[in-house]
Amino acid sequence: MDKFSWSDPPTQTAFPVAKPGYPFIFASAFVTAVFALLEVTFLALVGLIATFFIAYFFRDPDRVIPSTEGSVVAPADGKVIAVETSKDNPYYEGDCKKVSIFMSVFNVHVNRIPFEGEVKKINYYPGKFIAANRDKASSDNERNAVFIETDDGKKITAVQIAGLVARRIICKIQEGDAVVRGQRFGIICFGSRVDVYLPPDSELKVAVGDVVMAGTSVLGELG
Repeated sequence: MDKFSWSDPPTQTAFPVAKPGYPFIFASAFVTAVFALLEVTFLALVGLIATFFIAYFFRDPDRVIPSTEGSVVAPADGKVIAVETSKDNPYYEGDCKKVSIFMSVFNVHVNRIPFEGEVKKINYYPGKFIAANRDKASSDNERNAVFIETDDGKKITAVQIAGLVARRIICKIQEGDAVVRGQRFGIICFGSRVDVYLPPDSELKVAVGDVVMAGTSVLGELG
């Protein structure tokens, strides 16, 4: 029987919301209240719908994490749009396996650590804001790469990539931090993509078109 664990303490609320979403929610609610007080009914209804959608977008549900030894979990919710072999890219020295996950505006956008280890470095790259489901997004868009080394020396990199609408990447961990599988580490606001680079001997468990959930879905097994 599979075993699961909590990477973060469960939140004490029925509908947890990520903290970066609070300013957007409060701003939308304030504008909605102004329209309501002015009795501009149509705009007040639009504002109410927008407020609920923003709260929905920034939802941050608790997840139970598979604790099977060697399992690498998805760092993001969304659809797998690429599974390929890569070589000598900026995020991994030598051969590696790459999995790309595209997040639409309807997915949970909180990102989670794919495997436990130590954060060796974090590299931020300014760039463009082309559609995140295009191949060039991995190299041309604004992005933030988190380099993790496991206890037995294996290297894993998770790259947060901004998209056409996404204009803010948030990463709340730092170099030298010890992280655990499934731990929340950041968020990308309003549609984006996350690429994961794994050792070449990893056994992948997903294919293009699969829908995955951050922290819960297993992308592969380390060799």
